Amino acid sequence: MRYYIIAGEASGDLHGSNLIKAIKAKDVDAHIQCWGGDLMHAAGGNVVKHYRDLAFMGLVEVLMNLKTILSNITFCKKDITQFQPDVLILIDYPGFNLRIAKWAKQQGFKVIYFIAPQVWAWKENRVPSMRASIDRLLCILPFEKKYFKDRWNWEVDYIGHPLMQVLESQTQLPHPLPIIQNEQLIALLPGSRKQEIEKKLPIMLSVVDHFPSYHFAVAQAPGLEDEWFASFVPTHDRIHIVKDNTYALLNHSKAALVTSGTATLETALLNVPEIVCYKGNAITLRLAKWLVKIKFIALVNLIMEKEVVKELIQEELTTKNLVHQLHLVLEDPITIERIKNDYAILKDKLTTGASAVEMAAQIIEETIRG
Repeated sequence: MRYYIIAGEASGDLHGSNLIKAIKAKDVDAHIQCWGGDLMHAAGGNVVKHYRDLAFMGLVEVLMNLKTILSNITFCKKDITQFQPDVLILIDYPGFNLRIAKWAKQQGFKVIYFIAPQVWAWKENRVPSMRASIDRLLCILPFEKKYFKDRWNWEVDYIGHPLMQVLESQTQLPHPLPIIQNEQLIALLPGSRKQEIEKKLPIMLSVVDHFPSYHFAVAQAPGLEDEWFASFVPTHDRIHIVKDNTYALLNHSKAALVTSGTATLETALLNVPEIVCYKGNAITLRLAKWLVKIKFIALVNLIMEKEVVKELIQEELTTKNLVHQLHLVLEDPITIERIKNDYAILKDKLTTGASAVEMAAQIIEETIRG
């Protein structure tokens, strides 16, 4: 069978790579063309566009790069037409993927959406078009199935969160971190997009002098150029860069400063107390506050429906606030115990008893075979 998969960011590359492995386990002759990254390529996908060329974050940034985005859409449609897949699999990345889903359905392709767009947060008006263009919608957050059924009378599939299997396999492996030995460590996860790193990493690093007994390790995401990334990290005997080894870094850390996104959930599932950091374009944030219908930005808090981890957003993201919150998660027994208890409940909520990607691969097979 022929599969065309589109992932537009680092988390999509991770889940896409595991999905490719699950598909290949069922279909040894699978021919997979994809948009993604190094992980999807290593898993056996033919990557025609790398996600590092697609990562435009925020309304203003999208408008500034509209010509490139429209060019990518044109290329994508042409490539799918030439490849003629038995199924099109879309992974998150809704601004782009929902456009492709609508077009693909009109062309007669079967469409599966793996990791449902977060329309419960904003742009609910997308749902009718989604229903018309998506054959199976696969949800990874426990409240999404009820949301689509109760609000839209749409039966979707809840498969559990694919991170559960990823992190379960990680906990069974040794995690050497050779550059930092026998030191107390704080992890800094500034994200995978250049624009978010530029805004947030300098503020994250501003806390270093306030914690002289700790070393700080900055996670460098795959696909970022070494020289560019290093330009944001000052030379310091207690500051280190850890490349392509974030899980090992978190397993060695007592706390973490994490940019909003999937990394907030990864950090929680590895039991590391964290502070969520967000600072974006001021116009984009004003628009988001007007449009978004949710109380939190961190996945941990959204799933738990309360503030489990502290969110420092925009003007609240200051050195003073970061230092205060870091002292709490490092030294206050009540705060630490509360976070760990909530993390345990979070894991229960995300566990279905089966592998999310294996369930997804089964649904994909069923859809292809009609």
